[in-house]
Amino acid sequence: MDNKLDWATNTTGLNDSLTNRQIYFAFALMSYLFTVSVNLTLIITISLDKTLHEPIYIFLCSLCFNEICGASSFYPKLLHDLLTNSYVITYAACLGQMFVTYSYIFSEFTSLTVMAYDRYIAICKPLQYRMLMTAQKVTQLMMLTWCFSVFETAVGAVLTARLPLCGRHIPKIFCTNWEVVKLSCSDSTLNNIYAFMLIFSHLSQTALIMVSYVHLIRAAVRSQADRRKFMQTCLPHLSTLLVFSTSLMFDTMYSRYSGGSTMKALQNALAAQFLVVPPLVNPIIYGLNLQQISGITGWRVLPSYL
Repeated sequence: MDNKLDWATNTTGLNDSLTNRQIYFAFALMSYLFTVSVNLTLIITISLDKTLHEPIYIFLCSLCFNEICGASSFYPKLLHDLLTNSYVITYAACLGQMFVTYSYIFSEFTSLTVMAYDRYIAICKPLQYRMLMTAQKVTQLMMLTWCFSVFETAVGAVLTARLPLCGRHIPKIFCTNWEVVKLSCSDSTLNNIYAFMLIFSHLSQTALIMVSYVHLIRAAVRSQADRRKFMQTCLPHLSTLLVFSTSLMFDTMYSRYSGGSTMKALQNALAAQFLVVPPLVNPIIYGLNLQQISGITGWRVLPSYL
């Protein structure tokens, strides 16, 4: 079969007039450039200022880099499609897009888990923080975040690449593993088992974060300083986790269990949230609300009493 796949444009919402597609292109380009710029600003700021070489900021720097990777797995192909009115992608490029996308997803969960662990120690065990969060420990956590995420993605990519395809139409504006697996004409039981293993693994990470927040909330009520720490770093962290998890779960459940084509354009818009919203919002709610960074950049989006 042909080694090219195409978006089913009659159900993705891309088959619009030239004027509308140009408007979509302009908004998508501005969104992508703004996303990259705000994340790069935080990365450069953290890298150049030695006072920000603390574990929480190093983890934030890693998170911002991951946001750029996530946005870059989605926007360039979308911009190309809107500009050229061509909705075709090679199978190799589709696998490449999936690899970057899922590396971003898994790294996002792991990064949020690591950041929750850091905040747990900082608030619940402040006297032991320096002893527990050493430079060696930070390095190990960073390596775990990236290596584990890439390994998870690589296993899934190998399992998907081995499947022969009997179809070529993807009812989405970006490649996802399940949509490609559904095109296969051979047994995909192993892929399904691995997918459910990944879902269980990262739901477990979410559960661990929630458990840590029970302890954080208990600690936050003890003093005004702990409440300030919680409001500045933990509450935005929890909000982003919930938004990311909900949008990702919607995409997963809809892809697997919805066979209809009704409101596919809306589905694609909602499904793409995890590739658009967190990369744009995270550097704001994590970086610009932290006093050390907002003081350097001159940006302030929350009142000082937080």
